[in-house]
Amino acid sequence: MRSRSLFAIALFAGMAAVGAAQSGAGREGAQGRPAPLEPHPSTQLPEHKVTAEQLLKWEKELSNWGRWGADDQRGALNLITPQKTKSALLLAKEGVYASIHHFPEVKTTIDNNNMNVEFKHWNTTVDPKTGQPRGALDAITFAIHDGGDTHMDALCHYGVEGSKGPGKTVLGFNGKPQELLPEGCGSYAVDKMGKGYITRGILIDMPLLKGVKWLEPRTPIYVADLEAWEKFAGIKIGSGDVVFVRTGRWAMRNEKGPWNAAREIAGLHASVLPWIKQRDIAVLSGEGVVDAQPSGTPWNRPIHSIAISIMGVPMIDNSYLEDVAAIASRLKRWEFMLSWAAMQVPNGTATPFTALATF
Repeated sequence: MRSRSLFAIALFAGMAAVGAAQSGAGREGAQGRPAPLEPHPSTQLPEHKVTAEQLLKWEKELSNWGRWGADDQRGALNLITPQKTKSALLLAKEGVYASIHHFPEVKTTIDNNNMNVEFKHWNTTVDPKTGQPRGALDAITFAIHDGGDTHMDALCHYGVEGSKGPGKTVLGFNGKPQELLPEGCGSYAVDKMGKGYITRGILIDMPLLKGVKWLEPRTPIYVADLEAWEKFAGIKIGSGDVVFVRTGRWAMRNEKGPWNAAREIAGLHASVLPWIKQRDIAVLSGEGVVDAQPSGTPWNRPIHSIAISIMGVPMIDNSYLEDVAAIASRLKRWEFMLSWAAMQVPNGTATPFTALATF
């Protein structure tokens, strides 16, 4: 019970830290917060610029509320149908696989152990007098939303931006109030979203497409980039797919060291939101957050905000895609069978995502 309580404490503390980071990142103030970063210049061009008015309009136009019933709590995961799963099984041709999970590191860096929760791993049988273990039992605490942990956000993780304001009830997916609890959230928590899935995974390898080791932080990815990748890879992203966008975060980190990837990273630009809805994607993933940071829009993370709370599309943050990319490049095949079992964190705002990509 002690281990479960500590895990719940870590979950809540991580959630609170995320909220603080999202509301305060990029401002210079009394707390010494950093000054705002300039977004990539292309995000301000007329053909790419996304205004607050447009984002609010998309909250209405791109909605999946009620699509799977007023009380549904799985959102776009419903697109992973039995037929979709059966077709995904046929993609396991070579019998080789790679993990997509990156576990939080014990060492604290600027992009790891950053949720105000101490990473701790200890043997629970240690004799307090001798300091020696009496058995092989252990426990661990870490924040699920940690910048080094691959995790799937629950549908309760983000609220509708258009419902926020003094005296207002913040809405979540399906138009239900965002129900925040001390231990996480009530409805639309991760333990309400299904125990596991098998579907088609798609890797979008942007550095490979552009002939670079990695995309520089702040680089936005537009619809034209996504469709250029489809042409390169000979695939078309469709209903029920889980899409992983490789930007080269881990390759850059391995060569240059860590940086504040939560604040500055390549990723999807807000203008791809209608495309995401059109393709009926089940889940979206990036190597940090999915959104380009800074976003170049009035909202900090518009992909998260609209995909989760409006479309019901869960996000997978901090996916480790180096091993998957190596296999896909060798086989010249960027679609695979993706399988995962979801840790049933009670009232969880997220769960560690320990999926396998099988080719």
